[in-house]
Amino acid sequence: MIELDDNLVSWVRDLRRWFHSHPEPSFEEHQTQDKIVQVLSDLGIECRRAGQTGVIADVRGNGPRRTIALRADMDALRIKEAETEINHEYRSQNDGVMHACGHDAHMAMLLGAARWLLEHWDRLPGNVRLIFQPAEEVPPGGAGLMIADGCLEGVDAIAAVHVFGNMPLSRIGFRPGPFMAATRTFRVTIRGKPGHHMCPQDNIDPIQIAARFISTVQTDIRQRLNPNSRYVLGFGEVHSGTQHNQTPAEAEVVGTFRSYDLRDSEAIVAAIRSNLDGLMVAFGREKGDSPPEQQIESAAVQSPFSPSSPVPSYLLDAEPAYPPLVNNPTFTRRAAEVLRQSFVNVDDDMEPNLGGEDFACYLEKVPGVFLFLGGGNPERGITAMNHSDRFDMDEAVLATGTKVLLTLATDFLAEPAPYIGRLA
Repeated sequence: MIELDDNLVSWVRDLRRWFHSHPEPSFEEHQTQDKIVQVLSDLGIECRRAGQTGVIADVRGNGPRRTIALRADMDALRIKEAETEINHEYRSQNDGVMHACGHDAHMAMLLGAARWLLEHWDRLPGNVRLIFQPAEEVPPGGAGLMIADGCLEGVDAIAAVHVFGNMPLSRIGFRPGPFMAATRTFRVTIRGKPGHHMCPQDNIDPIQIAARFISTVQTDIRQRLNPNSRYVLGFGEVHSGTQHNQTPAEAEVVGTFRSYDLRDSEAIVAAIRSNLDGLMVAFGREKGDSPPEQQIESAAVQSPFSPSSPVPSYLLDAEPAYPPLVNNPTFTRRAAEVLRQSFVNVDDDMEPNLGGEDFACYLEKVPGVFLFLGGGNPERGITAMNHSDRFDMDEAVLATGTKVLLTLATDFLAEPAPYIGRLA
């Protein structure tokens, strides 16, 4: 069983508070990167900068055996942090930016694991790769850049934990196989016909078209998918107009959708496009403009819009973001056995989650596991879900998360076969 002394636990807590106080958005984690490099260098761990604002380092054990990677994400969110009764000592100093998803804890826990591993390097029959990854929050994410910069070279397996503020304190949750969804961001730009509100018969209102799209597309999606398919689609941004008494020329709708099956993801794109094609026909016919066939063709080929484009028309961008996150079944089963020996609250059959994570990109390359870790404590008023402006955690979770990483890393290095099958 991994034991952490009080000095290490306090050190991890102080690092978490520093990161929380100095949040930086995706690919802007320059000060964060400098801090990680400084801490690792002070420990005597060689590291290198990678993935623009990320860091890669190795803790080498006593022997050239297997290597397991541990990953922490680094970026914060563009959220203004609320003032609460418990965050006054470490509230964000960067106005409008906040660690509202636990990445501050992830970095601190991984640094805590690094320090412990270095102190016990002679007991490690292998190596541990430390991956500090930028830009998890903004698709397509920073994982691809870190992989391109060699973070998985020589790596046999990988693991990571993610804190959730609405899960019971120190509860560990995961499952083998599909665990988190494939995510896609969609952006629809609708072109209408601008004019004064006093002459609505001469205008084509893109805001009305956008409103109709928002109110009807969910029905179209459900008609295309298998009734047992699980998905979610949400709208995050709607933009249009600059003048209160003018019908604007364009409206933009931005959102995301998530599913566990890439075929469902493609079906959702098809439903969105079909819905928009129908709206172009309906609103064009209402105004007596260009024939329906021309409207649909223009929607498919006009990019970008031009003054000669028939109206209404649209552009749809729905590029894939993160693939489904699939925990390796063999690795996950062994992880469950080992974690139950050291932790009380372990759930290895947790419900799949419709969130998205670019840790999925690592799991496409090497076997491993992604685990949820509870940081909530209702008795202290810590219940807010991630991405809330009141998100926080009971800092007792930091020791638990550090121990989880160390437990998996040390057990894997001692006996990798139960995690990855036969040895090469």
